[in-house]
Amino acid sequence: MGYPVGKVAALSGITVRTLHHYDEIGLLSPSGRTAAGYRSYSDEDLDRLQRVLFYRELGFGLETIAKVVDDPEVDAQEHLRRQRALLVERIGELTRMVESVDRVIAAKRVGDALTPEERFEVFGEFREPEGYAEEAVRRWGETPQWRSAAVPLSKEEWIEAEKVRQDWVRRLLEVFGSGTPADSVAAMDLAEEHRGMLAAFMGDCGHEMHREIATMYATEPVQLGFLVREPDQRPGLGEYIRDAVHANARRAGK
Repeated sequence: MGYPVGKVAALSGITVRTLHHYDEIGLLSPSGRTAAGYRSYSDEDLDRLQRVLFYRELGFGLETIAKVVDDPEVDAQEHLRRQRALLVERIGELTRMVESVDRVIAAKRVGDALTPEERFEVFGEFREPEGYAEEAVRRWGETPQWRSAAVPLSKEEWIEAEKVRQDWVRRLLEVFGSGTPADSVAAMDLAEEHRGMLAAFMGDCGHEMHREIATMYATEPVQLGFLVREPDQRPGLGEYIRDAVHANARRAGK
């Protein structure tokens, strides 16, 4: 049975012009011609077209597609197995994309859990930097700690957490300002207290993760700003927190 070019275009969802182009470049040439000289496609031609369109949908270039579908070592069953494997891979990619979007939505939900008035009441002038939620998802979105931290807190919980942070920063500045070494008992105790603050928010914060976070306080001002607001920051404070956290981990044998 032969299919005219218009019928093939209607069945496949591509244009007659595209079919003509495929014929011209040798990617898909019809097996026959009608008595009037028009293109006539066989069932085998349609099978080949299906493979061509499948690989095109996956982003393959026409030159690559020609090599794949013309491979003498690959039969119809092998093409199906290849297509299945590629589909499974694509499903995995799309699933990861959906999960990433979901994590960004969750991060946004955390930020939007409070009204603007409530945010000002709790945090004053402090605002999360633009685009931070997306960057945080990219860096930590796969971790269970991120999923725990993405659970929105109530206004009352935020107020209490902010009180705890402010009190901790006040005591940190007293120890730092007095010249007490970062590996002193007082500094290490503050570091351990900070680890507990993070664990309450993240669900878990081992010493290794605590060291990684504290290192960012010394190297990334935006991270330090979440813990110590800019008016309270002092030169060397990020490095001091980092060193105290590392000393505390050594004290714990970690």
